[in-house]
Amino acid sequence: MAVIRPTTHRVLDMLTVVGFAVAPFILRLSGPAAWLAWVLAAVHLLMTLATAFPGGAPGPVQFRVHGWVELLIGIVLPVVPFVVGWNGAARWLYVVAGILILLVRLGSQFRVRGAAAGAA
Repeated sequence: MAVIRPTTHRVLDMLTVVGFAVAPFILRLSGPAAWLAWVLAAVHLLMTLATAFPGGAPGPVQFRVHGWVELLIGIVLPVVPFVVGWNGAARWLYVVAGILILLVRLGSQFRVRGAAAGAA
């Protein structure tokens, strides 16, 4: 059952951007682990700004497409630290972030009833 409305999803997306942007400083990450966090912050920001959220400004990315991208990221991100051999804070960051992104995606309302249905 989808319990997260599109407006709440947008706020959570922005919090995700901030989280990825500051994580390298808080967790004292460096090198590729830090750069990946900053790239993810930038990509998530651009995707969120480009998404046509129901009831919001039009954008080139449909909300459902946004959701599919988040599903993919939520599945792949927790695997990354194991593939590249990261331990400690880097491993925890990407495993937890991936799980949280996946949970938000799975809990989000992508089908909107009423006038905004065409935008979803």
